This record gives sequence, structure tokens and C-alpha cells, in this order.
Amino acid sequence: MLNKLNFRHLYHFWVVAREGSMAKASQILDLAPQTLSSQVATLESEIGGLLFRREGRGLRLTDLGLTVQRHADEIFDAAEALQQVLNMPADERPLRLAVGISASIHKLIAWRLIEPALQLDRALNLSCETGRTPNLLEDLKRHDLDIVLTDRPPILEADSRLHMHELVSSPMSLFAAPLLAQSLKDGFPDSLDGQPFLANAVEAPYVNQLMQWFDDVGVRVSIRAEVDDSALIKVFGHHAMGFFAAPSVIADEVCRQYQVEWVGEVQTAQDRLYAITRGAQPSHPAVQAICQTRWQD
Repeated sequence: MLNKLNFRHLYHFWVVAREGSMAKASQILDLAPQTLSSQVATLESEIGGLLFRREGRGLRLTDLGLTVQRHADEIFDAAEALQQVLNMPADERPLRLAVGISASIHKLIAWRLIEPALQLDRALNLSCETGRTPNLLEDLKRHDLDIVLTDRPPILEADSRLHMHELVSSPMSLFAAPLLAQSLKDGFPDSLDGQPFLANAVEAPYVNQLMQWFDDVGVRVSIRAEVDDSALIKVFGHHAMGFFAAPSVIADEVCRQYQVEWVGEVQTAQDRLYAITRGAQPSHPAVQAICQTRWQD
């Protein structure tokens, strides 16, 4: 149908339908009424039905005409919005940023990683997708994503053109609801022995390091739940189901948002974050902002 539909004729029909008069539309379009009437008739022939019915001296849309008008409204409203964007200077146009976020990354960390892009002096149309890193990298290759944030360095094929940027790292801290936290702070880390632990079911690198630390200090924790959503783990922690781990860099936000308390820090368990982009020097301003920003201790 698209190769048969003349969009100039459709636009002229749309103006006639909007104005309700061939004469008024002719003045707006600077066309002779006969020419405009001929173009509408050609459109009717293209789509195989009448769009208008004469009613006195005016025109009334047929059911088909109403249907075509509704779609034409969407088409030309979108075209007008596009024209407004194109009329802007290139450095003022809204940026589209599609971010892939590994499911194992803590959501507060994801916010911190993306925040520099939101501070640019340009409007940003942001979309975020969470998932497994290999799947997100495939989306990045297909240009469905502009950047992937992950907590594990993937093995990249030499000819893939994907590049890994090391961003930041943070030691892990342990948190718990207030009453449990108070009992765990006394005699830490021995106080953790036998206590309920809320484990991350996603195989993030820091999880293995944390479990190794438990062994090194001679602590046997009781895994109360394994959860693949970092935010849900914190909700369970808020309800005193057990203690949990989160990066120290977001300790204040974790305590404030989930009303828990800091118990202690594990320096040997590090949450390391990486950005994967197409090419070593991405040209996208928002991607550059994410890759170049470092947190202050």
C-alpha cells in the first residue's frame, strides 16, 4: 500500500478535512480548488473509496474518511514534531540514550552510573533494559542499545568492535534491620556465625568473594533466601529476614531508603563496574559522560 499511497495527496486531504471546506483548504495550500479537488479524487481512487460526501454547500467525511483522518492526524502531528526537532541546532536536539543494565547490578549503583548523562545541558530521551550481560551485548551489536553496564568483564571477540571501559569499584558492606544490626555489630565478624543471610542468586563476582571471606574469618552463615533482584533483597532485609550485602558507596542511600543499618565492611569483596560500548571512543555525548565520570571517595 505504501508504494501506492501519495503522501502529498494525503496531506491535502488532511487539510481539507481539518478546514471542512475545499475553498478554505485551497487558500491555505495556495492551490486552485479544481486542482485540490482532483488530488482528493486521485487519493480516493488510490485507496478505493469515497472520503467525503457533499452536504449542502459543505463536505462531510464518510466513515472511511474519518478512519483515514485519524491516521493522518497521527502521521502529520508526528511530522510536525519531527520538523520542530530538525529546525533546532544540532547540539540542542534531544539525545536518545538506550542503556542495558546487567541484572546483578544494584539499582542504586545503576542510577549513579547513569546520572552523569542526565546532567548534560541537553534533553535526554532515556530507555533502560535489564538482563543477562551476553544478551545485552547482542542488543548492543545490533544498535538496539548505546551502552551496556555490567559488573563482570565479558570476553569480547577481537572483531566485535566492542570495547570495555573500567568505571569504578567499591568494597561491599553488610546491612540489616535495626534490631538485628545492633546484635551483629557487637563482635563483628564473629557475630555473623549462624545468622540468616540474604544471598544474591545472580552470579556476580563479588558474591564469590564474599563467600570466600566468610570462610576466611571462620563464619558459617545460614542462607535464608536466594534472590536474583537486588532491590527485593533489600526489601527482605528491611523486614528483618536476614542481613545482606550492598556496595559501600551507596551505604547512605541503602540505609535511608530501606531503613536498615550498616553492620560492617568487607574490603576483599569488591563490586567492580564496567561499561561496554561500540568502539573505544564513542561519539555519543551521554555515553561519553558515563564512561568518563569517576566517583569521589
